[in-house]
Amino acid sequence: MRTLFVFLAVMLVSVALTLLLREENGYFLLGYGVWTIEGSLALFVLSVLGLFFIAYGLIRGLAGLWSAPASVRDWRVQRQLRRARLSLTKGLIELAEGNWQAAEKDLLRHAEHSDMPVINYLAAARVAQRQGAEERRDEYLRLAHESLPTADLAVGLIQAELHLSHQQREQALATLNHLNSTAPGQPQVLRLHSQVLLQLKDWPAMVELLPSLRKHKVLESTEFYRLEVQLQRYLLEQVAGRGGKGPLRHVWENMSRTLQREPELVALYVQLQLAAGSGEEMERLLRDALEQEWDERLVGLYGRLPSAEPLKLLAQGENWLQQRPRDPVLLLALGRLALRGRLWGKARTYLEACIGLTESAEAYRELGSLLEGLDEQEAARNCYRKGLELATQGSSLSPLPAPTKLGGSLEARPEAATAVAVEA
Repeated sequence: MRTLFVFLAVMLVSVALTLLLREENGYFLLGYGVWTIEGSLALFVLSVLGLFFIAYGLIRGLAGLWSAPASVRDWRVQRQLRRARLSLTKGLIELAEGNWQAAEKDLLRHAEHSDMPVINYLAAARVAQRQGAEERRDEYLRLAHESLPTADLAVGLIQAELHLSHQQREQALATLNHLNSTAPGQPQVLRLHSQVLLQLKDWPAMVELLPSLRKHKVLESTEFYRLEVQLQRYLLEQVAGRGGKGPLRHVWENMSRTLQREPELVALYVQLQLAAGSGEEMERLLRDALEQEWDERLVGLYGRLPSAEPLKLLAQGENWLQQRPRDPVLLLALGRLALRGRLWGKARTYLEACIGLTESAEAYRELGSLLEGLDEQEAARNCYRKGLELATQGSSLSPLPAPTKLGGSLEARPEAATAVAVEA
């Protein structure tokens, strides 16, 4: 459209000049020394225009010849770039389709001519990872870093991810430690770092990393909470391993109120304190925790609490039973508390009620012990047998045949008789 307007303008000017010169042709005289040139003004104007266009064409031609090498070079570069982009696209498609060998070949074919070779090398590193070629993978990662040194963070993150997906946790940790020093507080680095430390179960390092995770809000609130629970488990177990009630209590008291209400941590703390001989102090903690959130682990521990007043604990448990009359774990706990309080009849009632709801090896064992004490030997043996069967359910051992009596004597297999004859 623009060319059309220019053409029309030139035509209008030409027509206007023609009409003007037709009315008045004009005259020009040019003299130089003894030489003079004269003629019509129209001829002079046309001559000047012709010379201008000739000179312009010569200058453009010479300029084109002068820039020809650079133009050819640019053309070759653009051609190489087009080939590199086409090869990269083809390689990425092959990668998505799972054609590893073809993808690696296409990604590397024109990588040196690509305007962003780092993409080619990073994609090739993923392909090599898929093929289990760790040396080629590391070489492509090195080339990616050399092709774009300013992308050290991106290359390092991909390198750590590849190491981590190949279970090379130590290499991934080394890379992430380097990235933490060069880009402290980078969310993705912190996220991967926490994953590696969790897989390595390097709890001391996780304790050091936790403030950064909290500060930069790297994890979702649920993920962060589970991580805090794991770290507190580690701290409790570490302190318990060194012995002493005081350090355990110190760790517990330094926890947040939210963590002190977590049933998993309450159960662990109570178990460790019971092992350290502080059972008497745990009743209040378990009772408060169960009032806030009912948890079978805590109920089971409540039934095992050593106490000089087991009937007091039993009364508290019976209050809970009014709200949960068909809770087998609570019934088992009440049976144990009744045994500790020497209430044999009540203990038997609770244990049998527990078994009536859900058979468990623990309930059969407690009931068997009670019946044995009551001199009901046959019933006790039945309980022990059923408890053993439940405890060994799911065992990979296949059952063996048992001997049967025939006419007052045990049935003998022919192979056994042959073996005896050979020995004789």
